[in-house]
Amino acid sequence: MTKPIVAVVGRPNVGKSTLVNRIAQDKEAIVHESRGVTRDRSYHEADWSGRDFILIDTGGMEPSRSDDVFASRIKEQAVAACEEADAIIFVVDGSVGVTDEDEEVARVLRKTKKPVFLCVNKLDNPASEGEIWDFYSLGIGEPIALSAVHGHGTGDLLDDIIAVIPEDNEDVYTDDMLNVAIVGRPNVGKSSLTNKLAGRARSIVSDVAGTTRDAIDVVVEQNNQKYRLVDTAGMRKRNVVHEDIEYYSMVRGLRAMDKADVCLLVIDSTDGVTEQDQKVAAMAIERGCALAVLLNKWDLLEDDQQREDVISSITQRLTFASWAPYVRISALTGRSVDKVLQLASQVARARSQRISTANLNKLVTRLRETGHTVVDKSRRLKIKYATQVSVNPPTFTFFCNAPDLVDDNYEHYLENRLRETYPLEGTPIRLRFRKKD
Repeated sequence: MTKPIVAVVGRPNVGKSTLVNRIAQDKEAIVHESRGVTRDRSYHEADWSGRDFILIDTGGMEPSRSDDVFASRIKEQAVAACEEADAIIFVVDGSVGVTDEDEEVARVLRKTKKPVFLCVNKLDNPASEGEIWDFYSLGIGEPIALSAVHGHGTGDLLDDIIAVIPEDNEDVYTDDMLNVAIVGRPNVGKSSLTNKLAGRARSIVSDVAGTTRDAIDVVVEQNNQKYRLVDTAGMRKRNVVHEDIEYYSMVRGLRAMDKADVCLLVIDSTDGVTEQDQKVAAMAIERGCALAVLLNKWDLLEDDQQREDVISSITQRLTFASWAPYVRISALTGRSVDKVLQLASQVARARSQRISTANLNKLVTRLRETGHTVVDKSRRLKIKYATQVSVNPPTFTFFCNAPDLVDDNYEHYLENRLRETYPLEGTPIRLRFRKKD
């Protein structure tokens, strides 16, 4: 069902993400002492008294005079969250009192017709609730004293919220929804692609590397297929992940990959496939995701030689994922972006491919007739029969006389024969070997 949406807004470092974690009972929202840690708005599922809803954790609203390069765009994202929300939680810091920044946020919220709950956070001692009176001056309504860290007051807040949010309606998150993680290095165009696919400014897009810190998601539909797109933070090399925040973001990206059916690896065509691209692809394969490669910024390549070099870098650096299809796109101009979701569906079908035991054993018979096998002194590997034991990704068990004889070369040989015979483009496959006398 479509779940009601509750947006959490306020100036930086008032405890919005801590409150989101408290209500959602998880640690998905990044919490850090630095200002502006949450830049994009991120979504979290929550429930209270049998009612399910979605929490949006927004970037802190900076004053218009702020020198933060992201300030105006953070404000735009927070305003957008308020527009799509059914109710709004306005968080202020009770240990500091009313600030000019709080006043500016209040001016934005006074224009909305949505229910707004003014929460005075960081009142860790219930006896200090008398300190909330100054916040009446914001003109938002009656202040609610709470402590996101200790949970004081959150129950009463949630009671008030579920009393005003609408009932669930149509389906949004369904079993047939395809979970697609958009992954890659920082600043290769992941957020621009997400925005182009979504048809609206969903993520903050900037030429400053590392703009997206949280993994954020949006649901789109094409040809009666729903896709949940997760725009992940760029994954840097470990030795350049200096900030704790970037480390948390990288972990968030890995968690998004864990939940994904398909990973779309976005590569900057002006750089070609890099070592870090190789690592991201390997992580997706390790997690059993279907994989497709998007060569973004193709419009920036100036001649045929540059184009050939990019394709060559795929052949040379992604040999372990030679089965992953690729498409040349430009998230900026829209070139071939319409093919991206079709490609995601294609590789997802391959990932869920099920091959009958009868068909597999026809292949085993043909392989046996070629005589290609592994021999060690007097021992000779003999494949008796095979069966597919699972999907997502396809996993095959080969029953043989001596599983210990199977080496990497023979595994690659079997994998190549499987891919030549069956429609497995875009999906990793798993091979298992068991002894059968």
